[in-house]
Amino acid sequence: MLGAGLFAGTAGAETLRVAGNFAADHSSSLAMEVFKQEVEKATAGDIKVHLFPAMQLGGASENVDQVRSGVLSMTWIGVSFLSRTVPELEAVSLPFVFKDRETAFRVIDGRVGELLNDKLADKGFVALGFMELGPRHITNSVKPIDSIDDFEGLKIRLQPNETHLKTFRALGASPTSMGINEVYSALQQKVIDGQENPFSIIRKNNYQEVQQYLTDTGHFFDFIVVVANKKHFDKLSAEEQQLMRDAMVKAVQWQREKAAEEDLLSREQLVAAGMQLNQVSPELYQQMQQQTTGIIEELKARLGDELVDAVLEDAKS
Repeated sequence: MLGAGLFAGTAGAETLRVAGNFAADHSSSLAMEVFKQEVEKATAGDIKVHLFPAMQLGGASENVDQVRSGVLSMTWIGVSFLSRTVPELEAVSLPFVFKDRETAFRVIDGRVGELLNDKLADKGFVALGFMELGPRHITNSVKPIDSIDDFEGLKIRLQPNETHLKTFRALGASPTSMGINEVYSALQQKVIDGQENPFSIIRKNNYQEVQQYLTDTGHFFDFIVVVANKKHFDKLSAEEQQLMRDAMVKAVQWQREKAAEEDLLSREQLVAAGMQLNQVSPELYQQMQQQTTGIIEELKARLGDELVDAVLEDAKS
């Protein structure tokens, strides 16, 4: 018998409702189609997975609340949008820590991921997997960023993540938190000067239409976490839980490979569309690292040493 609540009954089947705020053709949304196919195949259709990408059931913050309350079964979401509920997620948002995606995955797939799973469980979530959102880069409509001084006063939109915001304040910018659905018009109307996102998100949201300068800062490596309502998930049998976890492993593996391809292609497309790409020099990268070193101690003061130290140690190993 399937657990009550997580699945809403339909004629002859059970339905799992899963929402996200990424575009329908984003690699994470396509990966959730893989999850859907795997679950429905493994259960011979006894479980139906209904996917609602592209903010069909509300924005990221709404989806978090809906999963926590049990209105939604699951969501796939950038970790920053969960960090207000689970601040410990900010430990994987430290600037300039992951030198490449392989390092980032090694960290999140190890003890750090297990520690975060415990923190998520305390707030009513079950983490089923971490996908790639990717390295984040800056766009703006004012000037190319060639030196640390070029950050001064730039009004940059960021996700609702305190570590992200403090990082950009340390660089000299004027960061502001804003929902993704508001960003294009804010850029178009010059309410803000720029934003930061992975290449794929920049391209899919057409920011190249309202932004001229692209700088490959790679300041954060960002994850997408897939979470389920814990109370309802725990009511499933061990077999049902494992079935869902196995399906998610396949989806995450597929997405990570696709995201790496999408990242490179999107960068090429942004340049082809007319954006000016400024590549960060080793000197500027070092300056940015030095200017944001205080972020680590600030985060330790808020979260404690264990999780932050685990991220730093595993990123170096």
